[in-house]
Amino acid sequence: MVMKKAATLPKEQLIDGIASFLKALADPTRLRILHALQNGERCVNDLLAELPCSQANVSKHLALLRTAGIVEFRRQGVQVYYRIADPAVFAICGVVCGALQRSLDDRREGLKAGQAAFASGGRA
Repeated sequence: MVMKKAATLPKEQLIDGIASFLKALADPTRLRILHALQNGERCVNDLLAELPCSQANVSKHLALLRTAGIVEFRRQGVQVYYRIADPAVFAICGVVCGALQRSLDDRREGLKAGQAAFASGGRA
């Protein structure tokens, strides 16, 4: 029994790691930060100019993204510059956008079918 539990540990660690990574993405402010960093490295002041939140809030979100390995930073004098650690994060966002688009398309088609059935008196 102990052997089986030990054998599943790496899988459980992987699942926990995936969940932590996705949790780091699951916040609108963090997604806005990533969007702002999509075209390259930005300092915190640049991010503050684009985001509707305080410096403390942006710093908190950046720290979480850094802990998750999604962003990296460098210091230059008193400025701290952030960049995307792995551009694959945008592929993940693209997959989610595609899924949302397919879901909307399915709903739209269902609505059209419902409208057609309603217009024909329920015979469609």
